[in-house]
Amino acid sequence: MAAPTATVPSASVPSGTVPVRRTSARRRRTGLAAWGFALPFTVLFAVFMLVPVASSLYMAFTDMHGADLRTPLAVNFVGFDNFVEVLADPKFQQAAGNTLYFVGVAMPLTLAMALLLAVLLNSGLAWFRSVFRVGFYAPVVTSIVAVAVVWRFLLQPDFGLVNSLLGVIGIEGPRWLTDPVWAMPSLIMMATWRNVGYSMVILLAGLQGIPRDLYEASAIDGAGAVRQFRSITVPLLRPTLLFCAVITGIGYLQFFEEPFVMTQGGPLGATNSVAYEIFNQFGFGNYGLSAAMSYVLFIAIVILSYLQFRLLRTEK
Repeated sequence: MAAPTATVPSASVPSGTVPVRRTSARRRRTGLAAWGFALPFTVLFAVFMLVPVASSLYMAFTDMHGADLRTPLAVNFVGFDNFVEVLADPKFQQAAGNTLYFVGVAMPLTLAMALLLAVLLNSGLAWFRSVFRVGFYAPVVTSIVAVAVVWRFLLQPDFGLVNSLLGVIGIEGPRWLTDPVWAMPSLIMMATWRNVGYSMVILLAGLQGIPRDLYEASAIDGAGAVRQFRSITVPLLRPTLLFCAVITGIGYLQFFEEPFVMTQGGPLGATNSVAYEIFNQFGFGNYGLSAAMSYVLFIAIVILSYLQFRLLRTEK
């Protein structure tokens, strides 16, 4: 006869609860997995963003040249001498003036044309709106090399399309890319044509977000198209206009591709920009000066963005 066995009641865990150790371990595994997924981006960001920024900031306060890369200990700390030299350099002053000229003309022109195209495409007057939308946006995604080839042909002084059309109406066309007076307007035309589609698409999206009821109610009150544009479209589109102005201004302050592929900064430095001058100084091995120019340009971008926010901010 088998002896009876005694059973010890086990501690029961209330339903719906998880042991603390198991929960903490699961959280640790989740945290490690998250860091594992973020690690590749973090490493790439540090290597290709943080390290170059820190290196350029260091070089801006030194007299580093091309030969100093072999002997980094020979580099001397010069304080703000590079910035003083940059601001006193006539070539940099000319490049800064050219950049302000480019931004001051190209940015309002781009925004005005983008707003006009967006309003037309949003109205019932434009047929085949999808086709026009793609057509106006296509230059944005087109290679700058292809754009330069097309515009060089259009602006060719002897047999270019632009001068040929001017000749039909009895106007002698200028030498667009070799005349110091017309070289910068030529780049402004090309940059506007290439970038207007980006702002147009964003403004078109903003226009489509404005309720149609507002226009219908204002039409009943007797408001015309111009009054609706001034009293409804522009105020409600102001945040979108601010975004386009900031993005366009930042991009145009850094304009480099246009003079690089079209004029190489000429003629006589008429199209030399700050970004192109930074490129030239870096090519000459003047790493300290080029880094100082980069931070002067960065400060200018911050100031311009701040002024745009102050001028175009939405009133509550």
